[in-house]
Amino acid sequence: MYIFKEILADRKRDLISDNSLRQSAVLVPLFKKDDDYNVLFIKRTENLTYHKGEISFPGGARENNEDLKDTALRESHEEIGLKPHDVNVLGVLDDIRTVSSSFIVTPFVGIIPYPYNFIINNTEVQRIIIVPLSFFLDNVDTIEWRYDGETIWGGTAFILKNFLSIIDECKTKIKDF
Repeated sequence: MYIFKEILADRKRDLISDNSLRQSAVLVPLFKKDDDYNVLFIKRTENLTYHKGEISFPGGARENNEDLKDTALRESHEEIGLKPHDVNVLGVLDDIRTVSSSFIVTPFVGIIPYPYNFIINNTEVQRIIIVPLSFFLDNVDTIEWRYDGETIWGGTAFILKNFLSIIDECKTKIKDF
């Protein structure tokens, strides 16, 4: 997986620059369990302003011009109790623009320890959803996935699709997949 860090560092990523949009960042948390990488998602509660009840990655809006990586790590800590020093950030994916909420989202990919004592912020997160990465690698030709009774779509799906396309392009270099 650490060759992926080099691949992310070497690629030219798509950036969105639009001062009318609010900046935000998410963490794409990965961990290895039983010889398979897994992706962690959250299901957002219904009482939030944006993206109520949706499946997403931990993250949120940038505060006070903080570094976007720090935003992703801070929000992950606030939402699921993931301590920033426990995340090995591998790199950053392409920016996306959310359609319904006018955010620019910068996604960071990180390896987290497993097992982990997550502490869910019940105000923001209904539950954590774990999906084997192999599930997505077997279904790369879609832009919407159904898993465990939930639908992964919208901005989260676009981020995931970007991540999968990078993996797909580099399969021969990444032996762990």
